[in-house]
Amino acid sequence: MIYLDNAATSFPKPPEVAAACLDYLENIGASPGRSGHRAAAAAGRILYRTRKGLAELFNFPDPGRIIFSENATGALNLALFGLLKKGDRVLTGPLEHNSVMRPLRRLEGTLGLTIDILPTGTESHYDLETLARWTRERNYRLAVFNHVSNVTGTIAPLDKILPLLREHGILSVVDGAQSAGTLAIDLQRLRPDVFCFTGHKGLFGPPGTGGLCLWEGIEPEPLRLGGTGSRSEAELQPEFLPDRHESGTPNTMGLAGLGAGVNFILKIGQEKITAHERGLAAILHRGLAEISGVKVFGPRPADRGLAVVSFTLNDASPAEIGFRLDREFSILTRVGLHCAPRAHRSLGTFPTGTVRLAPGWFNRKEEIEAVLSAIERIAGRGKRK
Repeated sequence: MIYLDNAATSFPKPPEVAAACLDYLENIGASPGRSGHRAAAAAGRILYRTRKGLAELFNFPDPGRIIFSENATGALNLALFGLLKKGDRVLTGPLEHNSVMRPLRRLEGTLGLTIDILPTGTESHYDLETLARWTRERNYRLAVFNHVSNVTGTIAPLDKILPLLREHGILSVVDGAQSAGTLAIDLQRLRPDVFCFTGHKGLFGPPGTGGLCLWEGIEPEPLRLGGTGSRSEAELQPEFLPDRHESGTPNTMGLAGLGAGVNFILKIGQEKITAHERGLAAILHRGLAEISGVKVFGPRPADRGLAVVSFTLNDASPAEIGFRLDREFSILTRVGLHCAPRAHRSLGTFPTGTVRLAPGWFNRKEEIEAVLSAIERIAGRGKRK
């Protein structure tokens, strides 16, 4: 089996991830903060070490302002529902995932939001001239942008976007579902107000893990209230972080695995992982462009792209291509709209979508060459252009 669906969920995981999950189940088992015994204390240390590792990986100054959630979707919901108010105006980009668009559309109906979607432009699909004009002329409360597109691997020019937002006092939320663990992230340099991430993709963690980094002074209203293991004498939610946003028993087993995944990245080195994955994606991008009838979408990985390559093939639906890759060649991909219809409308691939190939750290060059050969056979050409 050749697994090229790492943009959905990374596989395989480093052995340390499964070992950390198993160690929690077999040797700890307790809930953090719910008791004073040694097992509860050990569980609490798991959460602390995972926050500390994420803070180091993202260069974020305060581990206590890293809030755990079940995934990036949960983190984005907390940011958007917790920060936006009635009548607010919101800016977002042309390549957004439904984890952004669906909460915004719900709030459009319930709070009367005004949603402006930035048109596509020449720099990584972002029209920066329009962005500069709109931020001057329109009274935005918040802007939310996808750091890396899950359809094309396009990297948003946050180094240009975020200073504009700060200049005009606009809150910034970054969807880092695809960038966390696949791209070096320096939050002290970028300074988004909220950075959302998931654990099960580039961070090599188990499903059901993720969170958000809240910059100092950013205080969304909590979405969920209940037991935190702290201030149990009070019937009101604690106001301090991270407890304010972490009601209920946490996924300590999953967070143990996430911590192990983060440590794996720190040990290998983020730059080394990024270079390897980008190198494989570059081979795919170049090889696909040489196959007659294939159209590749998005920037070259060597320019402003990460290890996500989408393509279509003349006279063949993405679903058919994905089915044949799986059944005839044991190559696992993702096809369709990738939960990002806004991005596909921008690319002109709506409603059928694309075939998405997303190599990861554990893929090798020989597998990529085998994938290209399989697509050549499906294309019925036998040879590249």
